[in-house]
Amino acid sequence: MSAAVSDRGVVAAPHAIAAESGRAILAEGGNAYEAMIAMAATIAVVYPHMNAIGGDGFWLVREPSGEVRYIEACCRAGSRATPAFYRDRGYDAIPARGPLSALTVPGAINGWRLALELAERAGGRLPLDMLLGRAIAHAREGFSVSACQGRTVPKLFDEIVTAPGFAETFMRDGKMLAAGDPLVQTRLADTLEHLVRAGLGDFYDGDISRELASDLDRIGAPVSRDDFSSHRARLLPPLRMTIRGGVLHNAPPPTQGLASLIILGVMERLGIKDDQGPDYLHVLVEATKRAFAIRDRACVDYDRMGADPQRWLTPERLDREAASVDRSRAASFPAPAFDEGDTVWMGAIDAEGRAVSYIQSIFWEYGSGCISPSTGVLFQNRGAAFSLDPADANPLAPGRQPFHTLNPPIAVMDDGRVIAYGTMGGEGQPQTQAMVLSRYLWLGQDVEQAVTAPRVRLGRSWGEDDASLKYETRFDPETLDRLASMGHELSSFGEDFTDEAGHAGIIVRDARGRIEGAHDPRSDGGALGV
Repeated sequence: MSAAVSDRGVVAAPHAIAAESGRAILAEGGNAYEAMIAMAATIAVVYPHMNAIGGDGFWLVREPSGEVRYIEACCRAGSRATPAFYRDRGYDAIPARGPLSALTVPGAINGWRLALELAERAGGRLPLDMLLGRAIAHAREGFSVSACQGRTVPKLFDEIVTAPGFAETFMRDGKMLAAGDPLVQTRLADTLEHLVRAGLGDFYDGDISRELASDLDRIGAPVSRDDFSSHRARLLPPLRMTIRGGVLHNAPPPTQGLASLIILGVMERLGIKDDQGPDYLHVLVEATKRAFAIRDRACVDYDRMGADPQRWLTPERLDREAASVDRSRAASFPAPAFDEGDTVWMGAIDAEGRAVSYIQSIFWEYGSGCISPSTGVLFQNRGAAFSLDPADANPLAPGRQPFHTLNPPIAVMDDGRVIAYGTMGGEGQPQTQAMVLSRYLWLGQDVEQAVTAPRVRLGRSWGEDDASLKYETRFDPETLDRLASMGHELSSFGEDFTDEAGHAGIIVRDARGRIEGAHDPRSDGGALGV
């Protein structure tokens, strides 16, 4: 893998086809908004185990003027999605797969719609058929299943294979599609073409919304057409945290952007060195524990927050969190309250210096597993993150937002650098973000080294439920022994490079306009310059 360098624009994505879609738009004179819409559409087609247009999206954008914008395109629970709805059907918890897990209105397309409006205000003039053209072509003509999709076996397999439309789309002869197998999604191509003709809003208040709502009703999901028509993406104030030499920005609740910032704030105060040594890893993990304890209380539906989350990011509060860390002993850590998710992070910086950090997801791999027969849309299962307990921090109720692991960060440095970075990985997202940025910003690694270096992850791995510290096998055994002696419960990923450690990317533009980017060798993508 080599870094991409250009002064005309750089994109990064976990699939090469998506990265090329974005590069082509920048080459046509498009801006970073337009490039990201093209990438988002393409990745939804060619990486269906990780994301879909039946999922959600979150945007963080730093404009050339210096303004930082946050687009929230989050799902909301359907009007019939109540605890009684599930208990009447014999459930004490929301099923993770199948029709009853498809209980939310997906937000991603509304996010594209708002981003397109902002693109036009910024001078963007490329037509929607150009932005979605490659996605449509790959859906209609087919593409080869990626290595990552080919090695992904969905958890709760027996439940997802019975989800309406799943086996017909993603299986052949009773087996999951393998890497290299062709995948054609004709209905999805038709839907994307219809959105080009009718506009993206048709997904929520037109023919597509009617078909989606009808298909959901037919399989028993608690979402109506009125729920689609009432959904909106919106611009909200991003979180910000001051560090030495700059400011970090991230998404507010219901995302865990707050946790991502707290980890870096605590790490900065404790001081770090030798990114593969025991002290660095111990500080990272202990900062994560402090951040997750706050996250589990504070990261709730944005409209129902009890207090401003910025209060957790004051210097005084971060000083207190850092002072609570024992530099020689691991604190206890319960199993995380929230489950894993499958996601894509992508970045783009254009010639004007506009930086986009974007993340799109369907929660678990292949989401609910349910595919609308009329539209080819795969529905997410993000609503399974809700609790049926009204006293829980994340209770189910119509119109509510569930907790989201998704969070798209951007760093703006006093020396003129703008850094778009991020990763997929559920619980691992804040940790991988911290490793990538700290290695680049504080330890002097270049962008390639920062995304390639070995990683750890505290908490859940896909299909598991434990609180151990998992590690890639490239770490020195002496480092692992020292961590164990400090009280960390360790378990190996069993691989030098694993998807479970995230698919990270980073793009940096300096004060002279030079743009450099890299994407994770663990993924199927890369970074491309114009």
